[in-house]
Amino acid sequence: MQVTEINAEGLKREFKVVLPAAEIEEKVTARLEEVRKNIRMPGFRPGKVPTTLLRKQYGPSVMGEVLEQAINDSSQQTMAERGLRPAMQPKIEIAEGFEPGNDLEFSIEVELLPEVKLIDFSTVELTRYKVPVAEEAVTDALTRIAEGQKSSEPVKTKRKSKKGDIAVIDFLGKVDDVAFDGGAGEDFNLELGSGMFIPGFEDQVIGAKAGDEIKVNVSFPEDYGHAALAGKAAVFDVTVKELREAKPAEIDDELAKKLGLESLDQLKENIRGDIDREYGNVTRMRMKRDLLDYLEKNQELETPSGLVEQEFDSIWQQFEQAKTEDPSQIDPDDLEKSDDELKAEYRKIAERRVKLGLILSEVAQSNNIQIEQADLNRAMMAEARRYPGQETQVIKYFQENPQAMEGLRAPLMEDKVVDFVLEMAKLTDVESTLDEVTKDPDEAETAAKSKPKPKKKAAAKKKKDEDA
Repeated sequence: MQVTEINAEGLKREFKVVLPAAEIEEKVTARLEEVRKNIRMPGFRPGKVPTTLLRKQYGPSVMGEVLEQAINDSSQQTMAERGLRPAMQPKIEIAEGFEPGNDLEFSIEVELLPEVKLIDFSTVELTRYKVPVAEEAVTDALTRIAEGQKSSEPVKTKRKSKKGDIAVIDFLGKVDDVAFDGGAGEDFNLELGSGMFIPGFEDQVIGAKAGDEIKVNVSFPEDYGHAALAGKAAVFDVTVKELREAKPAEIDDELAKKLGLESLDQLKENIRGDIDREYGNVTRMRMKRDLLDYLEKNQELETPSGLVEQEFDSIWQQFEQAKTEDPSQIDPDDLEKSDDELKAEYRKIAERRVKLGLILSEVAQSNNIQIEQADLNRAMMAEARRYPGQETQVIKYFQENPQAMEGLRAPLMEDKVVDFVLEMAKLTDVESTLDEVTKDPDEAETAAKSKPKPKKKAAAKKKKDEDA
């Protein structure tokens, strides 16, 4: 085999490969001998079919099989001998005019994975945000819990209903004077202002008294879940049978005991712990984002265009699918942009993903970071718990679908690598607020730029600043 490198530009390589006719013939002959053992032909004993007949009947198919295998083997050998790591499957093109008995000439075009020379992670400086749990956050959570445990009592005076009241109603809905499925109910407890019913319904019940019979005119939203009712006007006959006042639960030891705890203090501690863990997850995600931003900016790396294009195609396909099936998933700002603008933005995202993927992969390989089966099992169980009653089916699905299992493995590996790097980085603890930690970095930068610049106070002050 003769291999000549005919192009080396960036990560792209092109080779011209020539397989001698004698080498091809040797492989064809060897393969025909293998075929001969299993051929049954009238007039000949098993394994004794003449070579001329074998070549006549099986020669073309054997030649095709041999050429395909020879090309694949030659491609792999070319990469291995030169220590090349293809980013994607090499593109192979056979020269025109090949005839049996002649040398086989073909080209290999391949894009390589870049050599990643990792930066010294001990030089990475990041902020580790600390968000203290304020008493106000605990109080708000307690209030929500008490709201969820509220009871109600009958309104004792003959007054009009108001927002926050619970109206006990009978109702019957009709579209074009015809009742529809799901449009009737009796003794239904409707909290006015809760948004439980379609827009406009509760507003028209507010102001009614116990014993009133009213008509409520509404229109179902265009995106209503029941297609037959979407966008349709409806009239509901409503009887207000009783008005009840919501009575929030008292925030005391009794509330805690209803929730299976011993005291209000224990409930507060549990809430504080939950909020602290939630804040911890948020601040870790911020630190992870900051680290990835740092690596993208400071790690020099040429990204293979083929991988970027592949990632971009995947992103764009997801966008097109969401636009068709569920536009609500798409950022409203993106819907206002042209395809060219979006493609430019998504291509940058694709480049970032590919670059960071290569960096994190190199960190994992060079430091032997691996995902253990126990890690996957925990992730699988966590996913299964999201579907109560279907845990067994979910676990079976992952076990039988390698691609789904890989979907669990990838984020686990990413988190392990991030933790590894963070252990070496210089972290500075800074107390902050949840709003600051979760602020979009682009928005924060825009806000900083839009702030008015301070007025110059004195030439002496300016000189001092310049010296500093």
